[in-house]
Amino acid sequence: MSVLTRPRIAVVGSGPAGLTFARVLHRHGLPVTVLERDSAPDARPPGGTLDLHEGLGQLALDKAGLLDRFRALARPEGQAMRILDVDGTVLRDWRPGPDERANPEIDRGQLRDLLLGPLDVRWGRHVTRVEPGAGDGVRVHFADGRQETYDLVVGADGAWSRTRPALSPVTPRYTGVTLVETSLDDVDTRHPDLARLVGDGSVAVYGVNRAIVAQRGSGGHVKVYAQFRAPLDRRLEPGPDPTDTGTDVGPDIDTVRTALLAMFDGWAVPVLELLRHGTAFVRRPLYVLPVGHTWTHVRGVTLLGDAAHLMPPLGAGANLAMLEGAELAEALATGSGEPDDTVRAFEERMWTRAARWAGITAAGLERLVSPDPAAALAVFDEVQPS
Repeated sequence: MSVLTRPRIAVVGSGPAGLTFARVLHRHGLPVTVLERDSAPDARPPGGTLDLHEGLGQLALDKAGLLDRFRALARPEGQAMRILDVDGTVLRDWRPGPDERANPEIDRGQLRDLLLGPLDVRWGRHVTRVEPGAGDGVRVHFADGRQETYDLVVGADGAWSRTRPALSPVTPRYTGVTLVETSLDDVDTRHPDLARLVGDGSVAVYGVNRAIVAQRGSGGHVKVYAQFRAPLDRRLEPGPDPTDTGTDVGPDIDTVRTALLAMFDGWAVPVLELLRHGTAFVRRPLYVLPVGHTWTHVRGVTLLGDAAHLMPPLGAGANLAMLEGAELAEALATGSGEPDDTVRAFEERMWTRAARWAGITAAGLERLVSPDPAAALAVFDEVQPS
């Protein structure tokens, strides 16, 4: 692509998909603007830890020229996985070998900072609508009333994407599973017994239609997820709209903790301690887009990651999103044809691969939070035989 034909490109959202897309374009010398509604990189907690797969997320980082820096930050030991019965019996205890690098963990905040680097991010730019076919390009509308025009707008703005309506009327649907997330800090010093329970990676306990999963991050931080099947309007406490995908349940922590402990009554005491010591609680109902979600191609607009194919959080979503961002950026930077043809061809490839993974993760969620805890154990054995 010559300097004279460089398109004006914007990506909406500074998650893994948007930043990977922007970083690969930057590596190839193409300008790109990242539009992010958050006011700063640390405006809200970045979330837990991600396992980046060799042929997906790690490949994307390689295309961005960041693989060596990722390996210096990643925690291969975080691949360890322990599964307990509800009475505390150890059912599986897998630990990676010293050279196992297939799916090392990295904190989301560390990954964000790695990708940000020199990128031009416009913080505090809340996109409300994307309007294709508007005069000389695609018009982006902001909450403050301003408008900007680009030749290509890439929506990497997550489950409740404001870009998606320009392409598709489809909205996410509730899966029937809700997570309540809490955290433990300085676990090795403050809760050494729980630190040993979690180990270097994750511990999971599966019961009837519910589960507790704890995952270690860096710096002695542990994320704990209580998972259960329930109607969307089930309340653990008086609070905000339960359709919110990340609702902080507010100051009534004791009420939430008591409700969760009652839900998991009879489980092993050390497992319940993960909930008893939680410092805050966030409700996260799990939503998905239909498996095989596609749209009629629209010139100047496309989607990546959760905006395109929201699926259960079973390790594939962020990896796919990053690889999609890297592939689209690389194709735009190295292709000699019309950029719109490049985007159209990319969408066809993305849809095929994403449909396969969306089907896998949907089936996985059905088995991991199911009436039969043995089904969850079987999922683990298929991924990592004991």
